[in-house]
Amino acid sequence: MNAPHAHANLDFWQERVDLAAAFRWTERLNLHEAVANHFSLAINDDGTKFLMNPNQMHFSRIKASDLIVVDANDPETLNRPGAPDPTAWGLHGGLHRNCPHARCAMHVHSPYATVLACLKDKRLPPIDQTCATFFNRMAIDEAYGGLAFEEEGERCAQLLADPKVKTLVMGNHGVMVIGTSVADTFNRLYYFERAARTYIIALQTGRPLDVLSDEVAEKTAQEIEAYPEQDLRHLAELKAILDEENSTYAS
Repeated sequence: MNAPHAHANLDFWQERVDLAAAFRWTERLNLHEAVANHFSLAINDDGTKFLMNPNQMHFSRIKASDLIVVDANDPETLNRPGAPDPTAWGLHGGLHRNCPHARCAMHVHSPYATVLACLKDKRLPPIDQTCATFFNRMAIDEAYGGLAFEEEGERCAQLLADPKVKTLVMGNHGVMVIGTSVADTFNRLYYFERAARTYIIALQTGRPLDVLSDEVAEKTAQEIEAYPEQDLRHLAELKAILDEENSTYAS
């Protein structure tokens, strides 16, 4: 069981606990990069208010009570005490203003997804079951131009406007994954990194790839989308491991 509710003055406690667990496991799986990456979770109906990690706090230390509340429609956000990282504000603020279906968003520079983002051809062919998960369900941003802040957020939001598209390969940068909940989004982030790893290692063999047909790839993607509660069980098991270790994530 998670630690008892120790912060009665903090709303959305279970959402905070889930997000804190995702931060801890992202670090444990080496999907993060130093203190540069960021997650967000919408907490109002239109998604414009969201929880986010504090500015440049290491994922391995983040607790549920550390998460800050950000308003995507507040232009003074960066001038207030406890302001988020400016790039996080630009990217996640733009996303939550324009994509209400993106309840949760996770941006990382994970190793294999970032390698994919650095290739001239950034597509992920369906060469196995995990890669097929993302068939016709990912977009590619080819317009990287440096730390574009809010401009990047607006551009990425346009690329994720189709609710079917939940993974964005950010060219020369990393990956952004969105979903309906922490469990849904973290599960997708985990599997996208695994898919990218499979593809990159397969390329390294130098041998021809056995790519699934479009029909089989789409059928596989649909079957995985309909698989019951796999994302919920995944996150529940990860929290159970943290609880057994007496982790501070849920405090």
